[in-house]
Amino acid sequence: MSARPPAGRYLQLHLLVALLATTAILGKLISLSAPALVAWRTALAAPCGLLLAGWLFRRRVLPPPAQLLKVLGVGCIVGVHWMCFFGAIKLSNISICLAGMATVSFFTAFTEPLMERRRVRPLEVLLGMLVLLGILLIAGFERGRLAGLAVALLGAFLAAVFPVFNQHLVRREGMDPLVMVGWEMVGAWLVTMALLPVFDGPGAYAGMLAWQGLDWLWLLLLAWVCTVFAHAFHIHLLRHLSAYTGNLAMNFEPVYGIMAAALLFGEHHVLHPGFYAGASAILAANILHPLILGWLARRQRL
Repeated sequence: MSARPPAGRYLQLHLLVALLATTAILGKLISLSAPALVAWRTALAAPCGLLLAGWLFRRRVLPPPAQLLKVLGVGCIVGVHWMCFFGAIKLSNISICLAGMATVSFFTAFTEPLMERRRVRPLEVLLGMLVLLGILLIAGFERGRLAGLAVALLGAFLAAVFPVFNQHLVRREGMDPLVMVGWEMVGAWLVTMALLPVFDGPGAYAGMLAWQGLDWLWLLLLAWVCTVFAHAFHIHLLRHLSAYTGNLAMNFEPVYGIMAAALLFGEHHVLHPGFYAGASAILAANILHPLILGWLARRQRL
């Protein structure tokens, strides 16, 4: 039996999850529109990620043309997902956005079987119904923020799609995860720049330079720390911790984000108690999913 990872690894994992939760905080602080924000995030993260992969980890940075096109396509999905993520924050607030994004597991219960051509698991459907209950509760009590919730749900759906493609590229085609991140940032930047005038109007490209205050600092933290460093550190931790442990911890990202939004921006004063009931139902489904799967796996081994 393999040795149990030291407690320090679990602490590092939850610090990483807390770091990822600050993505929403930075999105609130940055004054730029959601598309402009994503354009800068990807423009700064792409060269940094590719440099990290090629120089520090000695990976082959340029994949074959067919793989390059695939990973750029996945990057386009990532770019639209991020525009939805930050757009939901701008339209509503951090808590509504994170509650909507926490429905990723519900959408994955259907997108993954469809794309991998396997049957839908009844357990995931039941937990998905619990997620739907949470969405209905939030929508019923936060009517003035339905646009933000809808955009967050679209972002969650896209977030349930691109990991399946990434899994295929890593497992079946043997692509390096860090190289994939770099090129996905390129694809995300391309689609964001193409859609920028659609969302922000004729002066969209000039608007990218309309930085205010500490926008430059928040963008650097978002691109280099919350994107490149966080992904590289996640890969490092998965060498010592199981994917199950990692996924379970990641389910706490909305919890940390909503807590931070309450402390920093006082969002708990403007949200109805029904929001917290709905958010709790969504988070419960996310936490119960890996716990029940782990319990079933242990029973089968007995």
